[in-house]
Amino acid sequence: MGTAFRWNLASSWVGQLGDGIALAAGPLLVASLTRDPTLIAAAAMVQNVPTLLFGLYAGAVADRVDRRRLVLAANLVRVAVLAVLVATIVAETVSIGLLLGTLFAVGVAELFADTGWRAVLPMIVPKDDLGIGNARQMSGFLVANQFVGPAVGASLFALGSAVPFGVQGAALLLAAALFAKVRLPGREDTARPEQHIGHDILDGLRWIAGNAPIRTLTLVIFIFNITWGAPWGVLVYWAQERLHVGAVGFGLLTTCSAVGGVTSVLLYDRLERRVPLARLMRICLSLEVLTHLALALTTVPWVAMAIMVVFGGYAFVWGSLSSAVRQRATPDEYQGRVGSVYWVGLIVGLLVGQFLGGQIADRFGAAAPFWFAFGGAGITLVVVWRQLDHIAHAEAA
Repeated sequence: MGTAFRWNLASSWVGQLGDGIALAAGPLLVASLTRDPTLIAAAAMVQNVPTLLFGLYAGAVADRVDRRRLVLAANLVRVAVLAVLVATIVAETVSIGLLLGTLFAVGVAELFADTGWRAVLPMIVPKDDLGIGNARQMSGFLVANQFVGPAVGASLFALGSAVPFGVQGAALLLAAALFAKVRLPGREDTARPEQHIGHDILDGLRWIAGNAPIRTLTLVIFIFNITWGAPWGVLVYWAQERLHVGAVGFGLLTTCSAVGGVTSVLLYDRLERRVPLARLMRICLSLEVLTHLALALTTVPWVAMAIMVVFGGYAFVWGSLSSAVRQRATPDEYQGRVGSVYWVGLIVGLLVGQFLGGQIADRFGAAAPFWFAFGGAGITLVVVWRQLDHIAHAEAA
């Protein structure tokens, strides 16, 4: 799909490896500094706070500035912050407060880097190939971030608590060097420096509100992440109470999901070429509804693992497909803002769903969040079923 995409893909894979290393090393470092459950939970939560605080702002910035420079600058900031963290660990002056501040700063920089990066892809990939481009990018997330990175991070932490963060910083530096080779096509200057950036954000929200396909797709993502977040927020509790498995069994459930995801991403090219887009969207959303029902009913571990393979398969097809549909239907000058609204809605939906899932499970039992998800997702799918034809083939005006 072109030299620019290949450099971008290489940068993405290297960066995902670095972030995957931190997935394991971060919690291990937190646990070595405190046994306070509140602080441990705060370290996990602080990773989502930047999106909630600055997500829409980052999208507006990505539509105002040179996106290539934004991604490079944000990643270099992440490298600098990680260097400070490594120095404090080596000097044995690191504290939980400093670590929380570091995680927040890295999260803010990562938000701006990812927002700019998501807006770059439609600039370097033909519209017809956006689904395949997203799938190949997602394969890096699955392999480097979810499979390889955490194992490497845990192993490096055993060598010394500063080592994995130094390696992560080196990976991000290499990712920035690779991305620097990406050459973007020229953009029409649509920025209005005299206009407050808050007006840019409102313009983006108004554009989404006035575009029926993108508006519906955004609402679907938000609602389906509420329904998905409810059972997945208590998945470990459900696994213990309903399947009666321990840590290894729970780990196998998540591994099965990743296996399904890798398989589907590798097959995405064929799926998109052979199955009409609207039909593929309906299949993915229907499988989501049926997956919730199946997991609500089963108490057999191997059946649950098979269902999780199916879940991973359709979830990552949907992720690639829905991103491509959104990107095709969005003009270049709104890519940053529309992508940020999409992402903020995803995170907020997950947080709301996780909160509801805990309340529902506490009152009605471990399987109840899956019944909630089945009902909510099913009703939503019925409402939007006919609109999916229009959404799948929407084009930027």
